[in-house]
Amino acid sequence: MRTAVDYGAPIAFAVTYFVTKNFQTATWVLVAASALALVVGYAVERRVALLPLFSGVMALVFGVLGLVFHSDVFVKIKVTVVNGALAAFMIGGVFLGRAPLKALMGEALHMSDAAWRTLTLRYGGYFALAAIANEVVRLTQDTPTWVKFRIALLPLAIVFSLTQTPFIMKHMAKPDDQKTPEPPDAGF
Repeated sequence: MRTAVDYGAPIAFAVTYFVTKNFQTATWVLVAASALALVVGYAVERRVALLPLFSGVMALVFGVLGLVFHSDVFVKIKVTVVNGALAAFMIGGVFLGRAPLKALMGEALHMSDAAWRTLTLRYGGYFALAAIANEVVRLTQDTPTWVKFRIALLPLAIVFSLTQTPFIMKHMAKPDDQKTPEPPDAGF
């Protein structure tokens, strides 16, 4: 269900675009599907995870701007803004001595702070590259090519995450590492 909530809106947008060949109609679908995804995500989990909330709100904001101004630029730059903001959040957080990814996922994974910093920088780099690639495609290609690129980013994100699995597995805390340390010998 989480995958449908996370990827449903952009997929619905692309399908609508390629069926209707109308960017405005596809944008209406994007806005509606983004709102629906937020509602369904909350109904299923009784909370809204921070990243899907951010992405969903950005889709709503940029989608509505695109509809109001009858321009595809807003929907296209949303990808750059979201990925650029995530890159800045991840990389900037590490440079400020934080591990933002740990704050987002810390309950799910137990790793050392050094491993969290490395993983956070890797994700920050991925988001930065996705933002740059979006701008290159947006500025040099036609709309059908951009929509194909946008949809290609979805499985690419999954592939990138899968490539991080060996690193995560290598640095996950072992059950023995999580035991409470014994107090030092009192000497008597």
